[in-house]
Amino acid sequence: MDRLRQRADFLAVASGARANSPAFLLQALRRDDNGPIRVGFTVTRKNGTATERNRIRRRLREVVKRVEVTSMRPRHDYVLVGRRDALTRDFATMLDDLRSALRRLDRPAPKARNPIGTTRSQ
Repeated sequence: MDRLRQRADFLAVASGARANSPAFLLQALRRDDNGPIRVGFTVTRKNGTATERNRIRRRLREVVKRVEVTSMRPRHDYVLVGRRDALTRDFATMLDDLRSALRRLDRPAPKARNPIGTTRSQ
C-alpha cells in the first residue's frame, strides 16, 4: 500500500465515490493501471490547530494500517478526509466505520430513475 502525495491525485479521487462517517469522509477512485492501492489523508484547518490536525491524521493512518488490506480494492486510490470527531471517537468504532465505508463503496450504484415529467421511449 502506497501513499498519495500529489495534489492532482487528491483532486482526481475527489471526483470519485464517497462514503460518510462521523470521523471521516472516505473517497475512492478506480485507476486504469496495475499499481498498488494508494491512500491519502487530509485534514482541513477548520478542524483545529496544527497539533489537533496532526493527531487526527495519525489516528486515520493507524486505522488504515489495522484494517484488512483485502477489504480495499486493487488498482484504487482512497482519500480519508478527517473530521473533528476523529479526536474523540473510540478507535474500535473508527475501525468499524472504515470497514463499513469500504463495503458501501463496493456496492453497485443504484439505477437512475426516470425523471418526473418525461416519458419513456418506445
